Amino acid sequence: MESEVQQPEYANVSPTDDMTTIKNSETGNLSKVTNNNQFNQQASEIGRKVSEFSEKLPGYIVRFYEEYKLPIISFGLLVVLVTSLKILLAIVDAINDIPLVSPIFQLIGVSYVIWFIFRYFLKASTRQELAGEVDSIKKQITDDNIS
Repeated sequence: MESEVQQPEYANVSPTDDMTTIKNSETGNLSKVTNNNQFNQQASEIGRKVSEFSEKLPGYIVRFYEEYKLPIISFGLLVVLVTSLKILLAIVDAINDIPLVSPIFQLIGVSYVIWFIFRYFLKASTRQELAGEVDSIKKQITDDNIS
C-alpha cells in the first residue's frame, strides 16, 4: 500500500488593506503581517481619553469636596475618633495587664467618686455651684463670640 504524498498547493493571495506582505520572502511562501493601524488608532483614542480625564480630575475632586464638605469632614472626624478610642483602649488594656496597677487605678477611681459626691452632692449650695459651672461650660461651648 503505497500512499500518495500530495504536494501542498499555494493559493495566489493578493494583499488587502488589512495585510502587509513581506517583500523578501521565499518563493511560494508569502509571510503575512496584520496591519496595526486599527490597533494604534484605538490605543491613541484610549490614551487621549485617559489624558483628558486626568487633566479634569483635580477639578472633579475640588467640585466634589465643595459639594460634600460637611459630610467629608464629619466622616473624617468620626474615623479619627474611633481610631483614637481604639488606641486608648489598647493602652489601657496593656496597662491593666501589669500586676498591681489595675487595683491601684480602681482605688484611685473609687476615691475620686467618693470625694466628688461629698464635695458637690451633699449640700444644696454646692449642687447650685456645680450647676452653675456646668451652665458656664455649656455657654462657652455653644457661644460663638468668645473673646
